[in-house]
Amino acid sequence: MKLRLLPVLAALLFSITSQSQGFLHASGKRILNGDGQEVILRGIGTGNWMLQEGYMMKSADVAGTHTAFRNKLTETIGPELTAGFYEVWLNNHFTRADADSMKSWGFNSVRVAMHYKWFTLPIEDEPVAGQDTWFEEGFIRIDSLLSWCSANEMYLILDLHGAPGGQGKDANISDYDASKLSLWESSENRRKTVALWARLAERYAAEPWIGGYDLINEPNWDLPGNTLLRQLYGEITSAIRAADTNHMIIIEGNWFANDYTGLTPPWDDNMVYSFHKYWTFNTQQEINWIINLRNTWNVPVWLGESGENSNSWFTGLIALCEQNGIGWSWWPVKKAGINNVLQVPESVEYNNLINYWKTGNPVMTPDRAYAAVMEWAENHRIENCTVKRDVIDALIRQPFTSETLPFRIYRPGEPIHAVNYDLGRSGQAYLDQDSANYHLSTGTHVNWNQGWMYRNDGVDIGVCNDNWTGSVGYHVGWTGDGEWLQHTLLTDSAAAYTLKLRVASNSNSPAVIRMLIN
Repeated sequence: MKLRLLPVLAALLFSITSQSQGFLHASGKRILNGDGQEVILRGIGTGNWMLQEGYMMKSADVAGTHTAFRNKLTETIGPELTAGFYEVWLNNHFTRADADSMKSWGFNSVRVAMHYKWFTLPIEDEPVAGQDTWFEEGFIRIDSLLSWCSANEMYLILDLHGAPGGQGKDANISDYDASKLSLWESSENRRKTVALWARLAERYAAEPWIGGYDLINEPNWDLPGNTLLRQLYGEITSAIRAADTNHMIIIEGNWFANDYTGLTPPWDDNMVYSFHKYWTFNTQQEINWIINLRNTWNVPVWLGESGENSNSWFTGLIALCEQNGIGWSWWPVKKAGINNVLQVPESVEYNNLINYWKTGNPVMTPDRAYAAVMEWAENHRIENCTVKRDVIDALIRQPFTSETLPFRIYRPGEPIHAVNYDLGRSGQAYLDQDSANYHLSTGTHVNWNQGWMYRNDGVDIGVCNDNWTGSVGYHVGWTGDGEWLQHTLLTDSAAAYTLKLRVASNSNSPAVIRMLIN
């Protein structure tokens, strides 16, 4: 009963108070709602939904960008079936059930990563140069997402993740194509970007659950003094303000949101500066630069994107941000792998398709390839994903407490599975010697997890291949000196019990296991 109540309790503890009136807005160094109450954004990004990235599509080696993947699929199954796949993909990947779940788990905002191609044509495909063809379908998708967020009193932040031409040479992120003019090399691409934001602002100006406009995700281009970036931001701001004076404008610095050269002082009185943080130490020193920016210019700051690490890293960063009054948005909501709130199941046939693209084997007919991608799309429905309670707990509860909670409550006579150790911080519920990736701080990548199964802590978990009837299919392995796990066992009487341990080792070295009670 206690465990079943945990998601609801988390939502009650960490959801923000009444936001039914007015708009989210910047006020000095803080973000306030329409009632004048401070809001700490605790959000999640839709990731691979409207802009596919190779590492999430498992195609980075052969079709790393959104367009490259679509082109490769079109070559394989034809344009009609490809269009059918994308319809199902968009229908499945993020739904009302996803939004409802985010709310129940304690998130109060969604950052939707948008690709401009769902809203308008590339400049080279426009029938009339200098004019814009608009696709209502893309706007309707955002309308639906906004309705789901509104129903849950969650803020929706619009993030232009793929701008016309691509805003960075890290192509997987922005869908940049080196054979065409980038955002920065084409005034027409920049004009189209401004026009898209103007259209979005016209459509959503009166919507109170739009949290803000995140103008361009992670620019990464050599822009001396960021002059061109500042100019484009100014043009977008003017276009938005012509239609919408209500919503926050969120800007990101160059070089993955963290270089604010030339982007101060703020040029609008309802502006937020956003930074992104991956794979660095979670210390005050690491974020002092953005706090200094906030203090110098009296403007709110927001961690607009982070993730792709361990639970202990997640907890440490969110605790650090919230201690400094900084909201956050995690990335992404779902993919294959253990470090997201939703884990997408693998598809053997989809993996076969990727291998076919790489090596030619196994041979995939168009029908077989179509079935493979449709299964991959179906796997992304929340009903087919695994809810990662450990990740949710690391994001929502653990940053605010050192208390542990049972992952599962055991009773005498039941097999106690090592992998079901308690939920909590490293050093409280478990201890593992290498439990996070800090390679941007250290210059060295540490493979902090050897098994990459079941849970996202530093604890190394692998698959059990034996047929013991009491198995849950996983074991704890790669153990080191001093590492430990805490489990919850409840008994209603004092008695003598016999304890049996199932262990295995491929080492001849002696080992000692110590058991402690209470």
